[in-house]
Amino acid sequence: KRKILSEEEQQEARLYLSAPNLMERTRQDIGRAGVIGEENNRLLMYLIFTSRKRENPLHVISLGSSGIGKTHLQEKVSALIPDEDKMESTSLTAAAIYYFGRYDLRHKLVLIEDLDGAEQALFPIRELQSKRRIIRTVPFKNTKGETKSIQLIVEGPVTIAGCTTKESIYEDNANRSFLIYTDESKEQDEKIMNYQRKVSAGKIDIAAQQKIIKQFQDMQRILQPIQIRNPYAEFLKIPDEVFKPRRTNAHYLAFVEMITFYHQYQREKQYDNETGEEYMETTLEDIAEANKLMKEI
Repeated sequence: KRKILSEEEQQEARLYLSAPNLMERTRQDIGRAGVIGEENNRLLMYLIFTSRKRENPLHVISLGSSGIGKTHLQEKVSALIPDEDKMESTSLTAAAIYYFGRYDLRHKLVLIEDLDGAEQALFPIRELQSKRRIIRTVPFKNTKGETKSIQLIVEGPVTIAGCTTKESIYEDNANRSFLIYTDESKEQDEKIMNYQRKVSAGKIDIAAQQKIIKQFQDMQRILQPIQIRNPYAEFLKIPDEVFKPRRTNAHYLAFVEMITFYHQYQREKQYDNETGEEYMETTLEDIAEANKLMKEI
């Protein structure tokens, strides 16, 4: 069930989202919520997870060696998303995905722990990403024993997130997603082990972590759908050597819009003179933030 926020909870969430330096505060507080290191990746992943609220959501695949912390990163960042807005699965079959209720996945974050265990479902997942709906026609027998056909329809849009060690196998899925490479450096190893020691020694304030997690979930609940317009879009160009430039360009523009969307409590809303539609405009600061976060990926 969707949680109804009290006036005090709404006020705290609005205060956080309207205060200056939102991106840097978010990056730091994700760390305070228990995500160790991965400063760039954790903010990217959080914003991608937030994009589920939009009509053109983003997707992410975490890549890295076995046991390096891909699933841990996804699990920790997804904890910041309200339970009612996500669906988690260790494995997923092609048949199962068609048997969700028509609107069960709409604007949800679908978390797949291991893409290797969801190979059968990769085709409907791709269709759900691209077309924002999947349809399957199946036979059934009615009460008279007559065989009829019915359509199973599952509506999107959804945000898909998954982890794998096998990048090349999932090329068709990968070019629909942001690819995040898990930090395998010795420095990251030391950060994680040092955190593990502190947990064992009882020096991590778990209650404080849970408070931050709850605050993030409440912030997610008050973010509202709104149209975004980027007046600088025609001047933005990605490098020529980028893999799959058409899709990457669309991802880039959508990510810029996502940063604008996240700042909705700091921007003045505008109205189209002809249609009366409410919208917000992207700023140069939004583009700078997107460029900084997306440079490596």
